[in-house]
Amino acid sequence: MQKRALTRRSFLGLSGAVAAGLALTGCEGQRSDGKTEIEFVSYKREAVSIFESLMAEFNENNDHIYLNFTSPNDAVTIMKTRFVREDYPDVVAIGGDASYADFVDSNILADVSGYPGMEKVLPAYQEIMKSVTYVPMDGIYGVPYIANAAGMLYNKDMFAEKGWELPETWDEFIALCDEIKAEGEVLPLYLGFLDTWTILSPWNSMLVELVPSDHIRKVNAGEAKFADYYREPAEKLLKLLDYAEDGPMAYSYEDACTAFARGQSAMFPCGSFAVPQILSANPEMNIGLFAMPACDNPDDRIIVSGVDLCWNMLAAKEEHRDQIYEVIDFLNEPENLQTYCDDQKAIPCIEGDFTLDPLFDDIQDFLDEGKVIDYPDHSYPSGMACDAQLQAFLLDKDVDAFLANWDNLWQRYNKTVIRKYAEYMANQG
Repeated sequence: MQKRALTRRSFLGLSGAVAAGLALTGCEGQRSDGKTEIEFVSYKREAVSIFESLMAEFNENNDHIYLNFTSPNDAVTIMKTRFVREDYPDVVAIGGDASYADFVDSNILADVSGYPGMEKVLPAYQEIMKSVTYVPMDGIYGVPYIANAAGMLYNKDMFAEKGWELPETWDEFIALCDEIKAEGEVLPLYLGFLDTWTILSPWNSMLVELVPSDHIRKVNAGEAKFADYYREPAEKLLKLLDYAEDGPMAYSYEDACTAFARGQSAMFPCGSFAVPQILSANPEMNIGLFAMPACDNPDDRIIVSGVDLCWNMLAAKEEHRDQIYEVIDFLNEPENLQTYCDDQKAIPCIEGDFTLDPLFDDIQDFLDEGKVIDYPDHSYPSGMACDAQLQAFLLDKDVDAFLANWDNLWQRYNKTVIRKYAEYMANQG
């Protein structure tokens, strides 16, 4: 595994000024009342009320720490700006995604693998945190808190009324779509692909079942091409258009959520994160989620589940490690975590006797068995605009051109990571 000393790229292309700032310590955070102020900056705007309530409870009952928990608009951009100014919060609360990988790669975050509560974090989510980094790393640089899941959302009441069985293979799924389409009362699917990111949801769900989990690192190592892996998922993604609204690129994510909520389609290939938006249009809707049946063997089904929120201590705040761990302990208390899960329809990353929303009933076994894999697009370079590439493919429907273009663009936009992986392999001997 790579040691931190091997990381060479400076954050956002900056010089060593940021890294130098990480060594600064002192009495920052000391309040006039004698309490140590611990600042958390979160990207979860939708959870503001929950965290404000938890902050108030913590501050009322703690005599030596003051918790300052904020959730600004465009939080990740604000975090990056503050890093450049060497104005570091104690903790950033983000997802286990490309931003997390960037922060780890830039030596911004501290290794928290020694956090005593880490032993309660489900192994699958610990592994996801390790897999997101550009190269294998020693340590874990965030404490997983909350996960989400993606697959196929479906109208439970409609399925029960019609007697439709949940499909477990691709052939069963296509047969079900054909049956629903033939009846003509509702659409099998609603897609809403105007917002290109929505295409990534079914794409991710198919990839985890149809391609090896290490395929991106193999490509970065020069051992394979995406054309070796992506033909089948591309063809199956294209097939979804046969069962959806006419011209799905004209309809937005909100359009799709509303149409699904109104019963215009039986299914919606998206994730648990869409449920609050759907319920805002139909609070009484009975929604379920099942594993995307993209494979031929039911045993090969996997749930896409990423770390939606994790606690990441800044390396510049090592002197506050004990106080930060105390705050994280509080946030991870079962009753506090249950409150968050109930409100946000989320999945805890912590072991315990938690009650999940009925939304997750059909994937409970996958979660219990750890049959989860992170979103592959978390490893896609942002500059490549992979979601837009998928939309362009669905418009022109040329699989061969899509595969060739994807490989070419990957080499152009992922040069830094490819170089970094080559350096990593060279250092491994």
